[in-house]
Amino acid sequence: MANEGIKFTDEKCFTQAQVERLFLSVGWVSGKYPERLYKALMGSSMVFSAWDGDRLVGLVRVLDDTSMMAYVHYVLVDPEYQGQGIAGHMVEMVKQRYADYFYIEVMPEESKNAAFYQKHGFEIMSDGVAMQICNG
Repeated sequence: MANEGIKFTDEKCFTQAQVERLFLSVGWVSGKYPERLYKALMGSSMVFSAWDGDRLVGLVRVLDDTSMMAYVHYVLVDPEYQGQGIAGHMVEMVKQRYADYFYIEVMPEESKNAAFYQKHGFEIMSDGVAMQICNG
């Protein structure tokens, strides 16, 4: 947990170029569509971000219904900054912000990431199944 010097915010103060760089740094295909990605983030209910000076090094996107359910959609940290507790800190910010909601949900796209979320209090749904339509 050596994230000294990292600043966290819920202000959407990032630029399209900063978002593109961060998403491409982790190899996410959405980084190849910077205009759509930026628009999606700006339209999101909440975005928590982590900064090293003016460098965007981490981001969590949350979609919510304003009362009952919050869905954590993205959790990503620049590979050069991984292992410093940045993602965990941002997830804890989400839990704090949405503490009065009935549900905070996440769908890790890779099952290997389930342990990270379990460490932060998430439980695997006993009868849940992930589903999607991909129009891309």
